[in-house]
Amino acid sequence: MLRFALALGLLSSPAMAQVATQSGTDGQNALGTVPCAAAAGAPLQSCNAELRRRDDGTATLAVLLPTGDVRNIYFTNGIPDSSSSASKLSYETLGDMMVIYVEPGEVFEIPKAALNTQ
Repeated sequence: MLRFALALGLLSSPAMAQVATQSGTDGQNALGTVPCAAAAGAPLQSCNAELRRRDDGTATLAVLLPTGDVRNIYFTNGIPDSSSSASKLSYETLGDMMVIYVEPGEVFEIPKAALNTQ
């Protein structure tokens, strides 16, 4: 999980000057913040997050949205495949960053290194 800690420490969104932080890790799970937005057109802000990894290559990213809701994003081998929302999930990679979209307007920026399988 050291990769996640390092990736969170280095994550930034140049357009919004958001920086993810890492506040703790136990080698399997990591706590910190990630840039996110809860509504279409809303600026990115730092949102508390926890990455929970499992040995089978799956992971869950739980993000506390500015609205107070928690969005869980589920990954298999580093790829987001669903979320706790019934809405459509999509993603794109921009350099070393993965940007995840949950319709109609949620946005999450995650360093790809944090999601690499070990």
